[in-house]
Amino acid sequence: MVVEAKAVTRIEPVHEPRLLSYLKLSSAKVGLISNFHVPLLKAGIKRMVLGLDEST
Repeated sequence: MVVEAKAVTRIEPVHEPRLLSYLKLSSAKVGLISNFHVPLLKAGIKRMVLGLDEST
C-alpha cells in the first residue's frame, strides 16, 4: 500500500496519476491520497486500486 499525505485545499487532478505511478513503481495494488487540510478527515481520503477504474 502506498499512502500519499497532502495538506492542500483540495485534491487536484494531477495527484491521481502521480499516485498511480507510485503504485506501478512499487508493485503495490492499493494506494491512498490523504488530504489533512479538510474539516473531516474522511472527506479528504481518496482510495485508488491499480488496474481498476473507479469512475464508472
